[in-house]
Amino acid sequence: MGLLKNDLQFLVDNIVEIDSFKSKMGDDKDIITLAFSVNGDSPAKDLENFIEKGYPFVLDADVSSGEQSDGSYKVFVEMERNKDAPMHILEIADGVRKLADVDNLRFRYYKNFKSNPLDEESLANLPLDAQAYERVTTETHLENYKNYFSNSYAESINLNDNILTVKNTYQQPVRFEVVDFGKDTQINETINMADMAEVIWLTKYLGDYNICKYGNDLVLENKGYLLKLRRI
Repeated sequence: MGLLKNDLQFLVDNIVEIDSFKSKMGDDKDIITLAFSVNGDSPAKDLENFIEKGYPFVLDADVSSGEQSDGSYKVFVEMERNKDAPMHILEIADGVRKLADVDNLRFRYYKNFKSNPLDEESLANLPLDAQAYERVTTETHLENYKNYFSNSYAESINLNDNILTVKNTYQQPVRFEVVDFGKDTQINETINMADMAEVIWLTKYLGDYNICKYGNDLVLENKGYLLKLRRI
């Protein structure tokens, strides 16, 4: 029996990752990958089966071999990178919305710090050929949070919705809300010198980044990109 409306209610995360994972079917410049986060192995396999059988343009769908660090399972979807890809993504998104009862689907491109509404307007910026893909991924290298923290001391760094979780060996995880990110991030507060101890501790925890505290926000700088975080 196939899945019905709301069968995956409360089980699918509202953030879809696009081009965040490598393709198994070919070169990344030719294949678009989607990744859905699902609570539970069985629901993930149900979603995999639904997508693979329900959309003829899907080249492959697969479930991660085990749990992710947050306890979820990934459903990976691959399709050809071409001019029809935005429409195909929206078709899949419409089916997932009905199955999971999720209206506010968003997507994070290439592990970017920021997510965008999963709609036609936002998908208009998706690279749809090999040349555009290589240009976008080169230009936005540091907008990928994994690349931004590539020199970090942390054992693991994960971004779920807008919550960044940093884990070091033998230490408790530290969680932050991502407030803003970019080259034009606005800093309106003055430096909070009273919390220099926290800045020094965080530098030892994260790595040799330029870190300052403005009001309640911590601001990290890496090659001109500013990341504004708020400790949770």
